[in-house]
Formats: sequence, C-alpha cells, structure tokens
Amino acid sequence: MKPRVLSALGIGAGALVVWISSRMNWITIEAFDDKSGSVTQSIVGATWSTEIMALALALLAAFAAALVLRSFGRRIVGGIAALIAIGASLSPLSLLTQDPDAERARTLLTSGVANQKANSGTLLSDWAEITNITAHPLAAVVAMIGCALALVGGIVLAMRPGEDTAKSNQYERKQARAEKIHTDLEQEPDSGRVMWDALDEDIDFTEKGSKSKESPGHS
Repeated sequence: MKPRVLSALGIGAGALVVWISSRMNWITIEAFDDKSGSVTQSIVGATWSTEIMALALALLAAFAAALVLRSFGRRIVGGIAALIAIGASLSPLSLLTQDPDAERARTLLTSGVANQKANSGTLLSDWAEITNITAHPLAAVVAMIGCALALVGGIVLAMRPGEDTAKSNQYERKQARAEKIHTDLEQEPDSGRVMWDALDEDIDFTEKGSKSKESPGHS
C-alpha cells in the first residue's frame, strides 16, 4: 500500500478514535444534595471538551480530502491535519496532567449542558455540594492515541504526499498538447503537420485556418 494511502488511513483512524473517546466518560462527580442525598454524575468527553467533536470531524474531512486531492493539496492537508491533531490533544493532555476543574464541572451539570437526553433538566442542583471529582485517564489516553495516529499520518502525508496518478499526468500532457496545437494553428495555419496534429486531437483546424487567413480589410 502506498505511503500516502497509509497516511490518509492514519488520519481517518485517528479521527475515529478521537470520536470514540468523546463518547466516553471523562469525569465523574460525587455530590451531596440535602434533598436528594448523595448524587453521582458523569461527564462525557464531548461535553467536557466541547471542541473535540469538531476537531474529530475536521480530521475526518482531512482524511477524505487526502484521498481525492493531488500531491500539492495532499501536502497541505497533511500539515493541517497535524495541526488539528495537536489542538485536539490539548484537552485530554490537560486531563492527564492536571486535576479537573470542579467549578467547571458544577457549571456543566447545573446548566443541563451535560445531560445527554433531550428535554431533560439539570443533573445537579445549584445547592448541591461536590464531595469528590474523579478523572478517567483511560478516556484521555484513548483520545491521545487518536491524536497521535492523526499527527503521524498528517506529518507523513505532508512530507511524502506521493506523485499524481498516471491518469492525471496523461490528462495534463493531453491538455498541454492541445494548447500547443491551438497556438501552432494560429501561427502556421497552412502547415500540414499542424493540421494532422489537430486531426489526431479532434481539433477543428478549419475554423482556425479560415480566421487566420482573413485580412483586417475584408468583411
């Protein structure tokens, strides 16, 4: 399999793994409510890191673009995918290296943003007291693995975008040849060689020739 295809697959696999991690529980909150007693709630990655879903979709778009674009476009897409992967890794990396923000968790749970069910209320009352907050490193590690896959795929694609397919090169040669024949027809409309070249390329040389023979003074 060609390196550019493997690189694109790496970006696509990274996007999938990041998306999977966004559906996993990143944070668990234990709180005490004097009305309902002890409460335990979880926050998924897409809620805790609102940008990670968008970045996963951006990586997926980069994967699709890497399969259809030509070499120069693939090089650019590879660089962009690498930058997206770095951006997507910041939130899970922070979760692995720092304690989660309890106030942020409270805001998400009391505002109803963390509720995955439509038309449902908040998961935590405003007066509830948070007694414990736990981060789930496995979810963050899964996200980091996805980012690493996309990062490596993006870097390799940017460095080795591969050459365009023979079909693309053949089309470019044919287009360049047609342009040259049009130019030759304007310069040498009576040349037998140019006429035969035009016939080979299905170019109507009679119109070119008749126009070139007309002088400015004739109607």
